[in-house]
Amino acid sequence: MSGENKPLWSGRFTTPLERRVAGFTSSLELDRRIALYDVRGSLAHARMLGRQRILTENEAKTIEGGLERIAQEMDQKSFPWPSAFEDVHSVVESRLRDLVGEVAGKLHTGRSRNDQVALDLRLFTIECLSALDESVVDLARALVERAKDEVNTVMPGYTHLQRAQVVSLAHHLLAHVEALRRDRSRIAEAKERAATSPLGAGALAGVPYAIDPASAARELSLPRVFRNSIDAVADRDFIADFVYVAAVASVHASRLAEELVLWTSAEFGFAEFADGHATGSSIMPQKKNPDVAELVRGRSGRLLGDLVAVLATLKGLPLAYDSDLQEQRVPLYDATSVADALSVLALVIRGLRFDREAMRRATDRGMLAATDLADHLARRGVPFREAHEIVGRLVGERIAAGKDLGDLTLDELRSHDTRFEASALEEIRPERSLASRASPGGTAPDRVREAIAEATAALQQ
Repeated sequence: MSGENKPLWSGRFTTPLERRVAGFTSSLELDRRIALYDVRGSLAHARMLGRQRILTENEAKTIEGGLERIAQEMDQKSFPWPSAFEDVHSVVESRLRDLVGEVAGKLHTGRSRNDQVALDLRLFTIECLSALDESVVDLARALVERAKDEVNTVMPGYTHLQRAQVVSLAHHLLAHVEALRRDRSRIAEAKERAATSPLGAGALAGVPYAIDPASAARELSLPRVFRNSIDAVADRDFIADFVYVAAVASVHASRLAEELVLWTSAEFGFAEFADGHATGSSIMPQKKNPDVAELVRGRSGRLLGDLVAVLATLKGLPLAYDSDLQEQRVPLYDATSVADALSVLALVIRGLRFDREAMRRATDRGMLAATDLADHLARRGVPFREAHEIVGRLVGERIAAGKDLGDLTLDELRSHDTRFEASALEEIRPERSLASRASPGGTAPDRVREAIAEATAALQQ
């Protein structure tokens, strides 16, 4: 790249920036990921300047042609990236000067690097939100696909990681889908807020030209234009929004991943990873390690740190632009990694083998039917608190005798309360318990099938 490498602000200074200071303040490496967005914004700005007669038609067309050439070079990975420039804006302008001559200097008319970088980051963030949404949908669809075959698969449901009640495996998988659907709502809201163009705000006070920010925004598919020029260059809420929704999605993925780690352990034995989705040990031949799930958990912790970093930087900044905002690109870029984590987790879910018999055996042992016994009495007029007390004493007696509820007899039930009827023995069977939870949103097979149909339709939108 030819031409003198001078900062865009060099006229104010009599001596050049010291080399180490220049290296420290440069954002060029961070800017590479937003370079194409910078060119897109510059194209919209140049066309607007032409439409408004701020540039002549020939000047605007010349600049536009040079920018399109630069965009092509970037897209084809042939753009000549120098190392001694301050930022991507300087690099693009220098390359534009190589291509079209001194008219390139007119591109910056009516614009500052402050509104320019704010626009670049908004365009980048909007596309990252779209990529995150695609990954969330991918994982949600994987869970729904698996749920379709597991409607009648019984397993223990847990509270406090203690066996609690019988649930359908499909119902459990769909619980994770609900969390992911909330993520999609947050992503949509974040995209809506990010889609505001700051172009035309200048450094912070607006510009003394008859610009048309709305027309440039339309060209960039942004439905709104800033209302306040100071806020336009200072606002990084859209970055906080993205990192937040990415962090929450990663937390949801982490909870699912934790269950996969538990379920694939010998202690649970509920599931097994496909060979192509697990790793082994360099010393223990028998090991099959859930590395993907563990890395998803770990990435979640990283993203929580990214969110704190973004908010901690913003909290003490005066208006309008401060160079501290340059540091926000590190957590912003890091937060994009959650999309890949979700997609790989979806791959693992699709290849998972569930051990239905192991899950069924886990519902046979223990006291999962205790609530069903209390409900049996409650449906016969016994106040639930009294029924709870009766069954609680029964459970205590069975535990002391080293027994569970699976082999109860009617006589044993009636020894605790004569209001127990013979149907109670049928009601504590896992399949019967499952079917009885037919309230809206419950785990009964009919309700679960309805939920699968509704989720499938929603995820097609």
